[in-house]
Amino acid sequence: MDHQGMIIRPPSEAGSILLQVTLGCSHGRCAFCGAYQGKRFAIKPRETVLADILYAARHCVDQRRVFLCDGDAMILPQARLVEILSLIREHLPRVTRVGTYANAKSLKRKTDAELEELRGLGLGIVYMGLESGDDETLRAMGKNGDAAFIVDQGRRARAAGFKLNVTVINGLGGVARSEIHAVETARALTRMDPDQVGALSLMLVPGTPLHERAERGEFELPDARGILLELRAMLAGIDLTRGLFLANHASNYLPLKVRLPSGKAEALERIDQALAGRTSLRSESVRRL
Repeated sequence: MDHQGMIIRPPSEAGSILLQVTLGCSHGRCAFCGAYQGKRFAIKPRETVLADILYAARHCVDQRRVFLCDGDAMILPQARLVEILSLIREHLPRVTRVGTYANAKSLKRKTDAELEELRGLGLGIVYMGLESGDDETLRAMGKNGDAAFIVDQGRRARAAGFKLNVTVINGLGGVARSEIHAVETARALTRMDPDQVGALSLMLVPGTPLHERAERGEFELPDARGILLELRAMLAGIDLTRGLFLANHASNYLPLKVRLPSGKAEALERIDQALAGRTSLRSESVRRL
């Protein structure tokens, strides 16, 4: 298949057919993100995408899911997305779900009817980066839109029938805004009410604007204890109808998988045990993006 550059996909899409329909990210200005460095955003030719679908039809016979790469396939014009989903249905009839990353800007460009059309054609899950519910942190990181805008677009995705998986990043507010970042992120997640939250811990990537700020002393990353305190405040403040809160990404010091709301108290106790030094943390040497 025609995979150009490094392919980024959610952990839950590890077994999916990775169909690269765009290159890079349509926004590409987040200060913390090094995922698509050096990869200019572009829409891949129809012929290339079709060839990959036909390749998957011949060689990916045991896979039942497709993930549309790169950073934001939802930005594609509606007619192009409809065509791709229709081709997947035609040539990969065994596929039960298609997923994609989406940002608030690309969701805003779709009408409610267009989102429902995509859902009807098999697009079943949307992965969205909130990152923070603190508007000052979002501005500092170069995210598109404020928390209210991102929350509203996430709610539209859920209303259209998509499963919504939202990512947040502990440490993104730095030491200076650590507490408010945690509290406001919990508040935003409660309003968005996603099916799943993925909490990562910030790792500074060389070559990104945020790494350069840290090198100049303009940004201070919380230490492991500070990250755990953020995680605790965030989890304590979340009130979801139902869903999972996952902090089991390789970047996290304390892996957690929490069923909300029933598992919150037990998870908070685990964090308290870690803060008290009675639970070992993942070492810096094995933490990964």
